[in-house]
Amino acid sequence: MRRPYWIPYNAPPTDFPPLERALTQPDGLLAVGGDLSVARLVAAYRHGTFPWYSDEHPILWWSPRQRMVLFPEQLRVTRSLHKNIRNAGYTLTLNQDFQAVMMHCARQPRHDQDGTWITADMRAAYQKLHQRGIAHSVECWHAGQLVGGLYGVTLGKVFFGESMFSVMPNASKVAFARFVWQLQAWDYQLIDCQVSSEHLGSLGATEVPRHTFKALLDRWCDEPPNQPTPWPTVF
Repeated sequence: MRRPYWIPYNAPPTDFPPLERALTQPDGLLAVGGDLSVARLVAAYRHGTFPWYSDEHPILWWSPRQRMVLFPEQLRVTRSLHKNIRNAGYTLTLNQDFQAVMMHCARQPRHDQDGTWITADMRAAYQKLHQRGIAHSVECWHAGQLVGGLYGVTLGKVFFGESMFSVMPNASKVAFARFVWQLQAWDYQLIDCQVSSEHLGSLGATEVPRHTFKALLDRWCDEPPNQPTPWPTVF
């Protein structure tokens, strides 16, 4: 049985094998090892892979055969979600509490997994990306309390979604929909949702083959979006 590619700890940050070498079982395991440096994480997203592992494992890098993506113009907002956006009393901000969003995402119960893959090392690594203006958070507030949100990574006109959470009804959906509208206004062309889920499918996300996803990255990751720098705090 073929094994995943092993990345030595001191290997160059771009040391990833071709995506076609990803294993079929488990689906999409591409490489093991390396580190979570800013340079390696940026290279990983640009290459089409992402880290996903738990504390008891080494760093695992994934590239699923089918990648779930959302083209911003295909966002599906139901009548009930529109009503929540208008009337639920949520306030949306950008990059106002990245660390808290990550912590909430780490603690969010998920029916398909025990524990969390958002480990202390992952939180520290993405905080560094945030400090460099590469990783961003969306916060959803109600009565001054953080009740939902999401975070991810931007490269060019691509937003790579990492995780979202909600502690009030539809808070993460409201945050996601409003954020997608904002990304569309800034001429973003692709949102990476990583792996398939019914929740994301209900919002208009769809699956594309791995080679199609890589072609989309090659087209859009190196194109600058039409966005302000720094990002606004409220939208």
